[in-house]
Amino acid sequence: MFFLDVISRVVHVATAITLVGGSAFIFFVLMPAWGGLAENARQDLIAAVQGRWKRFVHGGIALFLLSGFYNYFRAMPAHQGDGPYHALVGTKILIALVVFFLASALVGRGRATERIRQGRRFWLGTMLLLAAVIVAISGYVKIRGAGPEPAVETAAFLGDS
Repeated sequence: MFFLDVISRVVHVATAITLVGGSAFIFFVLMPAWGGLAENARQDLIAAVQGRWKRFVHGGIALFLLSGFYNYFRAMPAHQGDGPYHALVGTKILIALVVFFLASALVGRGRATERIRQGRRFWLGTMLLLAAVIVAISGYVKIRGAGPEPAVETAAFLGDS
């Protein structure tokens, strides 16, 4: 299992680097650069980038879900009764689902998500901010280790041990 644990962790982190880094490149470099282009050229560039980036986004979401849930289920035994861990990881998962939705909407073609694409700069910036929150939560829960087991402490306190 150790080998699979390492592979899953590497896949998860490499996917984060690729998707967050690519999104940051689009936000901080590509979007300002395409601002000076003529409207037709800008639309052609957006369509070309979006067509290629979509494959990374969809594949990355699938890898995140597979490796993330594997990592979570492997970590659960070490965190039984650790409410803060589960609250933080649950929050991280919920925020990640929002990021997945925004990323999919930004590369999508549906009419229902057209308003998100029209506000691309705002939503991409929001997505990057949420990704930073996810990274912060992930870093914290990784270094904090397993929390105390309240059931054991309560039993000892009550003299039931």
